[in-house]
Amino acid sequence: MFEWHFTIRGPVGTDFEGGIYHGRILLPPEYPLKPPNIVFLNHNGRFVMGTKICLSISAYHEETWQPAWSIRTMLEALISFLPTEGGGAIGAIDWSKEERQRLAKASHTFYCKRCDCYVKDLLTEPTAEELAAERGGGTAPPEMKDAISQLS
Repeated sequence: MFEWHFTIRGPVGTDFEGGIYHGRILLPPEYPLKPPNIVFLNHNGRFVMGTKICLSISAYHEETWQPAWSIRTMLEALISFLPTEGGGAIGAIDWSKEERQRLAKASHTFYCKRCDCYVKDLLTEPTAEELAAERGGGTAPPEMKDAISQLS
């Protein structure tokens, strides 16, 4: 109940395009009043695999947490954070464009033992509307976009 697995696509028009990234959201018993920890389970070139990552939406920053943020808005924020610079944050890495693109292709073969499946089997093909929304700058809510823009 307190551990949720997620699978997201890399944002269109970035080094992560075409990638399928899998991870865990670890909810505290006090959720939604306290933020979760977030861990990626496969390599992506932006976040260290298997490490709790430091973001404004994670347990590292309780002071910026908003209880109104849902699992969906957290996932949208993760997608938005992928192409940003790590800036030395805990769990952040800044690998080359070529390495990120290589990892995006390799991500399709990731197998999650806990979910007992390949991540490519967890997602359906995006609709034309979803692709158009992604090309238009993503679907993160305004407050999440503000939080992301303040990280630089």
